[in-house]
Order: sequence, then structure tokens, then C-alpha cells
Amino acid sequence: MHSFRGADCDTDHYLVITKVRERLAVGKQAAQRFDKQRFNLRKLNEPEVREQYQIEFTKRFAALENLNDDKDINRTWENIKDNIQTSAKDSLGLHELKQHKPWFDEECLGFLDQRKQAKMQWIQDTNQSNVDNLNNVRREVSRHFRNKRKAYLRAKIEEL
Repeated sequence: MHSFRGADCDTDHYLVITKVRERLAVGKQAAQRFDKQRFNLRKLNEPEVREQYQIEFTKRFAALENLNDDKDINRTWENIKDNIQTSAKDSLGLHELKQHKPWFDEECLGFLDQRKQAKMQWIQDTNQSNVDNLNNVRREVSRHFRNKRKAYLRAKIEEL
């Protein structure tokens, strides 16, 4: 077990790391699920996108029927799978991951660095002035984040 004093998680506790060895039984499907591409399936609700996907899909399978000389079933399956994925990628596009905190910007990163500096000063010298400075910086950073989040939500409400 090791204690890391330099890890910053905005608390007066220290990070403790330990090694745990454990065997997990993970199925092959669960392990492979995370590296697949996710398509934007909500676009299929739009009629013109749906028609474009169907046209793209039928073109690719018409071309695949002409190449039906393969004796290997695995090779045939790979061709079918590739055609489905390519037509979905071309017409639907990939699903974009949601950004969790869109209000977080460079200014917020500066405040995080300021808080980290104050904590490092407090760790190096635990006198009362450093404790007060750390508490003031924490308060200021929290206030800034709260105001930034409120302003973002206000702007979203106005936009709607």
C-alpha cells in the first residue's frame, strides 16, 4: 500500500493505492463490445436519410451477389459485414460521444492549476496562512465553476 500526497482531488485526504489481484471471467462478447463503432441510428427516423441508407445498402449487396464465387463461408460473412458497416458509416455517420461539461474551458483549467498550486504550498508547509489560502482558493474555484455552470444553463434556456 502506498500513499500519494501529490494527487489532487480537492480534499484534505491523501490518495492511497494498493495492488489487488483478482481473476475475472469476462465473456468474449463483452470484451469485444467496446471497440466497435457506434452508428448514429437516430438519423434513420428521417425519411430522406433512411432512403439514402436503403439505396446504399442495396447497391453494395447487388455488387456482392456478382462476387458469389467464394467457397469459404467466413469470407462471405466478412464481406457482408463490411458492406453493412460501410453503408451505415457513409449514410448515417458515427455516433458522437456526449461532452459531459461543455461549460468547462481554458479559464477553468487555470483555476484548477491555481487550486493545485495552493494545495502544493499547503502540503509543503502546513502553517495557518497556507491553510487559509487553500480554503480561499477552493472557495473561489467552486464559486467560479458554479457561476460558469449557471451562465451556461441560462444561455441554454434563453436559446430554447
